[in-house]
Amino acid sequence: MKWLFRILFILVAAFGLVIGALLLMPGDKLAAILAEQVKAQTGRDLELSGDVKLSFWPVLGMETGPVTFGNAPWAGPEPMLSAQSLAVGVDASALLSGDIRIKRVLADNPVLRLERADGRGNWELHQPGNSSETGSSAQTVDSRPITLERLELTNARLIYLENGAVSMDFADVDLSARWPDVTAPMEMQASMSVPGGTVAVDLNIPDLPAFSSGVVTPLELSLTAPGGDIQYAGRVNLAGELDGKTTITAKDTHKMLAAFGQGGVAVPEGLGQVANVSGQMTYTRDGRISLRNMIAVLDQNRLEGEADIQISDPPRITARLNAGDLDLSKFGGSDTSDVGSEVEGWSKAPIDASFLALANGTIRLQANSIAVPGMRFGKSDLTLGLDRSRAVLKMHPASLFSGQLNGQVVANNRNGLSVGGNLKADNIDIKEALETLGDIKRLSGTGSGNIEFLGVGQSENQIMRSLSGKGNIEVGKGVISGLDLDNLMGRGKGSGGTTVFNSLTASFTIQNGDLNNKDLLMKLDNFRADGTGRIGLGARDIDYLFTPVALRANSGQGISVPVRIKGPWSNPSIKPDLTKVIEAAAEGKVKELEDDAKKQVLEKVGKELDTTVTDTDQIEDALKDKLEEEAKKSLLKLFGGD
Repeated sequence: MKWLFRILFILVAAFGLVIGALLLMPGDKLAAILAEQVKAQTGRDLELSGDVKLSFWPVLGMETGPVTFGNAPWAGPEPMLSAQSLAVGVDASALLSGDIRIKRVLADNPVLRLERADGRGNWELHQPGNSSETGSSAQTVDSRPITLERLELTNARLIYLENGAVSMDFADVDLSARWPDVTAPMEMQASMSVPGGTVAVDLNIPDLPAFSSGVVTPLELSLTAPGGDIQYAGRVNLAGELDGKTTITAKDTHKMLAAFGQGGVAVPEGLGQVANVSGQMTYTRDGRISLRNMIAVLDQNRLEGEADIQISDPPRITARLNAGDLDLSKFGGSDTSDVGSEVEGWSKAPIDASFLALANGTIRLQANSIAVPGMRFGKSDLTLGLDRSRAVLKMHPASLFSGQLNGQVVANNRNGLSVGGNLKADNIDIKEALETLGDIKRLSGTGSGNIEFLGVGQSENQIMRSLSGKGNIEVGKGVISGLDLDNLMGRGKGSGGTTVFNSLTASFTIQNGDLNNKDLLMKLDNFRADGTGRIGLGARDIDYLFTPVALRANSGQGISVPVRIKGPWSNPSIKPDLTKVIEAAAEGKVKELEDDAKKQVLEKVGKELDTTVTDTDQIEDALKDKLEEEAKKSLLKLFGGD
């Protein structure tokens, strides 16, 4: 038995000498040995700086100073991993039985660069001679099961590159993860500072081995950010592609957008200052998101449909949506209760049109009704095109003022705000339209027409005073309140009462906020009315001369009594223009006097010339004949004739 004890003593002594030698070995020697072994197993360079400390039981571990771990040969020159310090520990007893149980991986200020190109990932470690570049099948360093009890990255920077382009770059990240057993789910938590607070992520992968081998596996993710959160439950693959149920809840969309780098963007009320969006989401590696069976509750509005989103700056959206009663009355940030309330004109409050830069793309919307500032659309089918802060709203058709609109309206905020349009209106309620758009309440009827317009400015006042364009209007049977043509033509008083007309047509031009018309024609049973003048769209006033003609008066020649409409839209003065009546009457009297005087002159001249003169042109001929006759008589006397 002595020899057995001697052998055991020798083995223990030898092991003790080896351990002692390792413990007494300088740090740089240990670092060189470790770097050599890593190079042999992975083909990557490992550089360790400072002292290297080892522990052997119960944890086989290592602590280092600054460390870098090389990248794949086909990837960029930057290291895959660098850190100011690194601590790694493995369960020594489990290692003896063939299992790799990582007790801890701690890194301070690490930078982790993950790259993927041509189906390869730089995190795939291959032994030299077995790389995928040689065409042989890739063999990992060790096929034994690996578990992780504790991973902590403090103040980390995580970079992900796809085919050489940076897809994600997150700084100031704290990350922890655990995978205590092969059959247990992998759990990870991460947080990072963003404007307004912190983004926190909880991630759960139930089958990590399947995920690591490239199989599509289940995934649960919860993200909490300033102003809201995102929940996801579905499937994922190693490339980061997703397909599952997604719910986005924004209690403060402004804060949430700022947290994801979209600060300064104002979302109008009705478009999701508070939002809840859910649906089946699919995400592909090229940055495309597809939403199906989507339900979006944006403030007081609810929409259903589908959307495709290309992640970019700004995002590009293609969507088809259906809504019930859509309320966008606060669109643009203005309060519709103040529209038109200023006595001197339109609102001068600045219009915030920054929302036009939120996205690019095309959105098709069908709704039962749509309320926008100052008006309400009925059942409508609209297409909104967005392109670099320029929005084009096409109507095919839109229901408005009990009629229909076809055409388009454009809002452009690329170099200051401008609005314009080209619209065709059919069967519009004229009273409803004029009262809504301009607080004009005296004209009613059903009409159709066309209009082209353009306005520039940062407020309603500036836009309305800059308007230019052209158009025409045709109205069927209608009523003018506050003007009674029968009384006007009969007794010279036209205020009060109403006038019923059979038709009204007019064309117009718009320049510097003034609408000018020269060819208004209104037909009535006993009258015809012409009109010409100016309507101040910017100044909200009117100066218009309306001339009715009594067709059956004056033996069918007609009698006209012009009416001048002048003053603010809300309360214009409507009075007969007596100056025009006097001018017309005076013109008729002067002509009568001229005719009488002419008649008397012709009679006097005829008597003097002893002939009949009916026209001024005959006076010269009669005078010539008279002179010839007198000359003839004088010559006869001279020569002794009779």
